[in-house]
Amino acid sequence: MSPRLGVLTAALLFSTGGAAIKACGYPAWTIAGWRSGIAALTLLVLLPRTRTRPGPGVLTTAAAYAATLLLFVLANKNTTSANAIFLQSAAPLYVLLLSPRLLGERGGVREWIQFAFTAAGLTLFLFGLPPVQATAPRPALGNAFAIAAGIGWALTLMGLRKTARADPDGFGAARAALWGNAFAFLAALPFGGLPLGGGFIDGAVLLYLGVFQIGVAYTALTAAFREVPAGEASLLLMLEPALNPLWAWLAHGERVGPLAAAGGALILGAGIWRAWPRPEEPALNPSP
Repeated sequence: MSPRLGVLTAALLFSTGGAAIKACGYPAWTIAGWRSGIAALTLLVLLPRTRTRPGPGVLTTAAAYAATLLLFVLANKNTTSANAIFLQSAAPLYVLLLSPRLLGERGGVREWIQFAFTAAGLTLFLFGLPPVQATAPRPALGNAFAIAAGIGWALTLMGLRKTARADPDGFGAARAALWGNAFAFLAALPFGGLPLGGGFIDGAVLLYLGVFQIGVAYTALTAAFREVPAGEASLLLMLEPALNPLWAWLAHGERVGPLAAAGGALILGAGIWRAWPRPEEPALNPSP
């Protein structure tokens, strides 16, 4: 598989998360815990270089990622897939606010422009609650979980950036993904218990979420990141929030309100614009 195809494969698998979570009949905490438990085992098998003792930076990042994983499932069980993914995708807003204190980095003009459009999109989501429907029974609560997931994802991204500085082999992100899923499994187990009482479809969807939607996706992404420039990878990964609401609509007929659609377009557009190479930057070289 070519590196760019690997990134696109990861984005495609990530994008199915919302629809698959809604298709699984288990309670939210059960899905969240066992999805991550299966994913941790999958990563352990597919990425042997993650089988090392993690350092404090990896563990701290993993804790933030575990919170993101749990909150994303809780968001998807309560609000629309579009709201869950786009509110989580507002993470750059929180990164810009928190990175001066946590990383000692300050954003430039492009970051603040993205901040403005992302904040506008976030505001539209808050004023445009989706209608109550079978797949989104508590939109306000789900939106709150999704916003919290965005903060957790922002902390994860900052942790990965900090860890990368002391990461000699480039597998720090994969280790954080492995341990984050392990932490999420352990945290959810007391609330979700064992996946009992479901049918064959529920079990199959749960396996798909753990093995493919997280495990295989992160494996493909880890291999591709060593070849694909970060800016190009960021653009390719924008396929995830673009497709996520589409799968929910096709699978469940889930409706998105006009304000939420406009807010999602602002957040997605700002992310694509920020990831686009600057005019003064050299063109991206193809992989060797």
